[in-house]
Amino acid sequence: MLRVLVSFLFCLPLLAQAQTLKISTLYPEGTSVVTQLKEAGDAIQAGTEGRVKIKVYPGGVMGDDGAVMRKISIGQLHGAMSQAGAFARQYKDSQVLNLPLAFNSYEEVDYVRKTLDPIIQQGFEDAGWVTFGAADGGFAYVMSTDPVSNLEELRQQKLWLPANDTGSAKAAKVFELSPIMLNIGTVLTSLQTGAINAFAAPPVAALTLQWHSRVKYITDVPLLYTYGILAISKKHFSKMTPADQQVVRDILEKTFAQMDTESRTANLKAYEAIQQQGLKLVTPSAADIKVWKDYAQQATDELVEEGEVSAAMLERLQSLLNEYRAANP
Repeated sequence: MLRVLVSFLFCLPLLAQAQTLKISTLYPEGTSVVTQLKEAGDAIQAGTEGRVKIKVYPGGVMGDDGAVMRKISIGQLHGAMSQAGAFARQYKDSQVLNLPLAFNSYEEVDYVRKTLDPIIQQGFEDAGWVTFGAADGGFAYVMSTDPVSNLEELRQQKLWLPANDTGSAKAAKVFELSPIMLNIGTVLTSLQTGAINAFAAPPVAALTLQWHSRVKYITDVPLLYTYGILAISKKHFSKMTPADQQVVRDILEKTFAQMDTESRTANLKAYEAIQQQGLKLVTPSAADIKVWKDYAQQATDELVEEGEVSAAMLERLQSLLNEYRAANP
């Protein structure tokens, strides 16, 4: 009996290491992102023999990005799966992939990401966040109830932009827009009531959240590239044993590699699907696109001046784009 008691007491520290990582996301229940996160959680639980579990809180039940960050800071949550803009304050250079009109094609995105993805991941790590790779979010396009073919027409819209996204807000100011900043959960209702009549979002998001059903046009200009990440506070992540940490990293990195590929395919299909469901494509003239790009360059310059993105990171992006464009004229 004494030997059994001693063995039990010896195991108590190991039992205390069991941890449930509580992850919030705005992605609704039933979406592929939530499903894959839960499947990864099952694999992690099995791989750590029950010492690590993942609990996913979908659909924004834990609040908006600001509320989630506060809950992570006090330990009520441990991380979040969101668009990278939600973590911009944690590592500002992560916004380099989100700069307005930086990319002309997915081929350019892929070429740049091969170099910048590891740098961004390490940047988050140095800032106290563990991430597992990026999941393609697709290009954001303007979708509206009235046709938008130029910047002046966009300025006349009641345009939604996400709350707490400082980079987008500052870029909108340069474009001389007056956006309505709301939480994602209120967008559909605001479209239904007419509080907003336009938004910028990737097609797959518009389709999944049913926003496309409340607009009539999509402007064929890839305003900015978006991507999602799962970020877990290093303070909580480090409570696991090194071996369990590695299991979590291995499984989630594999999950995000798969998610990245599948999300790209889903976005391309969604771009076609929303047009098949009635949205009319508006194609701006070359002259109008030049105006958009001139303002985008001004917005990028101001974001660097204000410290939202470092000059060094912007230089890396531009160098990679120049490399690709020189080889693919």
